[in-house]
Amino acid sequence: MKQFISNRNLGLISSAFMLGGSAMAQYSPTPVFNGKIGKTPEETKEAFPAVNPQASEGAPNVVWIVIDDIGYGAASAFGGLIETPTLDRLAGQGLRYTNFHTCAFSAPTRAALLTGRNQHSVHFGFFASTSYGTPGYDGYLPFEKATIAEILRENGYNTFAIGKYHVTHSADASQAGPFNRWPTGRGFDHYFGFSPDEWGTDQWHPVLYRDTQREPEDPQGRHVTELLANEAIRYIADQKSAAPDKPFFLYFATGAGHAPHHVAPEWADRYKGKFDKGWDWYREEVLARQKQLGVVPADTRLAPRNNGVKPWDELPPDEKKLFARYMETYAGFISHTDYEIGRIIRFIENIGQLDNTLVVVLIGDNGAEGAGRELGNHQPNTPDATREERLGKALRHIDLLGTEYSSPNYPDGWAAAANTPFRYYKSYANYEGGTQDPLILFYPKKIKDRGGIRHQYSYVSDVLPTTVEIVGAKVPTVIKGYPQEPVEGVSLAYTLAPENRNLPERHTVQYYEMTGSHAIYKDGWKASFPHDFRTERLPRSEERWHLYNLREDYNEINDLADQHPEKVRELAEAFDAEAWKYNVYPLKDRWETKNRTILDGKKQVVLYTEGRPYASLYGFRYTAGSYAVTAHALIPQSGAEGVLFSSGNAASGVSLYVKQKKLVFAWNAAGNLTEIISAKNVPVGEVVFKAEVIYSNEGKNKAVTLYIDGEKVADRDLGTVQTVGGNNIEAGRNFGTPVSTAYKSPYIFTGNLKKVTVDRL
Repeated sequence: MKQFISNRNLGLISSAFMLGGSAMAQYSPTPVFNGKIGKTPEETKEAFPAVNPQASEGAPNVVWIVIDDIGYGAASAFGGLIETPTLDRLAGQGLRYTNFHTCAFSAPTRAALLTGRNQHSVHFGFFASTSYGTPGYDGYLPFEKATIAEILRENGYNTFAIGKYHVTHSADASQAGPFNRWPTGRGFDHYFGFSPDEWGTDQWHPVLYRDTQREPEDPQGRHVTELLANEAIRYIADQKSAAPDKPFFLYFATGAGHAPHHVAPEWADRYKGKFDKGWDWYREEVLARQKQLGVVPADTRLAPRNNGVKPWDELPPDEKKLFARYMETYAGFISHTDYEIGRIIRFIENIGQLDNTLVVVLIGDNGAEGAGRELGNHQPNTPDATREERLGKALRHIDLLGTEYSSPNYPDGWAAAANTPFRYYKSYANYEGGTQDPLILFYPKKIKDRGGIRHQYSYVSDVLPTTVEIVGAKVPTVIKGYPQEPVEGVSLAYTLAPENRNLPERHTVQYYEMTGSHAIYKDGWKASFPHDFRTERLPRSEERWHLYNLREDYNEINDLADQHPEKVRELAEAFDAEAWKYNVYPLKDRWETKNRTILDGKKQVVLYTEGRPYASLYGFRYTAGSYAVTAHALIPQSGAEGVLFSSGNAASGVSLYVKQKKLVFAWNAAGNLTEIISAKNVPVGEVVFKAEVIYSNEGKNKAVTLYIDGEKVADRDLGTVQTVGGNNIEAGRNFGTPVSTAYKSPYIFTGNLKKVTVDRL
């Protein structure tokens, strides 16, 4: 019997994780016929192949929950001030892991989580949409490294993925496929979520897919997390009705709390006034709670304030007011997410399945996001907007934060507070603030140390082997014809029993790398090499190896590199060995957008309205230079109006539409709307509408010209304005919030729109 386990992990994973075995052999693609064929039925001995893999008796359901962009010190389950009663319950009846780490960015974390391998080992050193032509970065998840869904489906599970997937290559993410790297091609029976190559979506106007097909917009305008929870409950209900004894695996990955921080005002209002004391007070308060809970060592001190974050007491009153509302909105966003997760947990409980369900919760796929910078964002801002203009605009629209007419992200001060007690943010793989996140394991049937805390080091790749071992599954040597390569994570199942709470850690070496910043953990020591190509937070003088003893210095305050140069050399050599082993090299800090989609090199896209109310295409970056939009329409004698073409929304976008017999082109830059209106009325009959956007002076100047049947009917020099548009380009309607204030979405075109072409000039 062959055992695919890396040398480092040899002997650490139980026999339940042994590969191969007769249990899998009977489910080969062409089952062996064990009967006898005769000329007549009387001479024939029938034999039927097994229809489906059978799970072991009593095998538990499995639920993995991943919350996006939330730091170690945010949720109340780990001492934060954001109320998360569902997570509190799961942690209080399960186990908290205080030394769990992720990859500092979303897609790499998910690739490592789903496969049980290091992120570069499965080709996700960064995003597929910005892939690089080397094995660690090309964004193609190998079939030789199965996902947890592929493994559990071979072990008799139904498998569902809900929400954010983010590990399908952009080249495969259009409606032309191929679909074998979509979730349904990587082991999931069903998928309901964002485009599988996307980080997320507008929380109020989500772009969703069901399996591989675009889902129509929700007519009730519900928040996307509610829609995701509804679908998760529906999948479970359907599965348990059809096969009550068959276990299920649910992968539930929210878009929350990734920006935009969208939530209904009533959720944000729950926190009114609760953050008025500011982010410095928050850090002190949370650290005290963390010590009381036991999720940080009793001697933990706060890390120094991050570069660029001002003391709260030095801020003027208007900034305090605005910044507090940003945090109220974010806190409401997370509490709403917890509520929707709670609906799923309560449903599983109500059908009598919760005691036999393993729930794994990652409170974060990386640290809190520091993209809001000093001031945060209400909506996108024009590049030349001054500090005063940005603040003034956000203050004027403070009541809209969280609504569909905002795109909020909090300031860095709150991101730093959410990462208490650590330094820095998401994307910094060398700092604990970028990589350390809370982990919860809940399984009433097997976890007896309710509310227990575990301090052993662990990494995101450990979740898969932990799950496989706990549920008693086996990893086939071959899945769908692909021989399987070693799992690289280490099972945490050894920590479950109360008497094992203090056993030595088994995951003893782990590298980190993200956009050039890198580090290595080994036996309690960590060597850290900071890098930020922007240099606004980290000066070049910091770019050297730093050394920390994490068993004595939990949050990296005391740099021991000068005192222990031999340890620095040892760890630097260990990083080098791991980097060569797992495809980490070359280190690269700047990622060009190389979508490498089926539209690469193409200068034209044609959109049709037949079959669906709107169309969506990814990878056609038409806004990067001059372009033309041409619409062929039939206008009836009674006239017609509506959107011919749109891209973007009320925060940023363009729209070509007809209203009151005029052709109009709307240019919305950060909510600043410019409209170019035709001097000529729209005729009846066959009409060709055209808008040309010409970039000059290296793209700094834009000019728009409108044509009707080849005749110029309007033009406008826009001067120096930002490039606008959205991920989705649509014919015949405006999805989401309207680009123009002159109409209400979706403003479907009432004539006969035959086609729309978008040409890059």
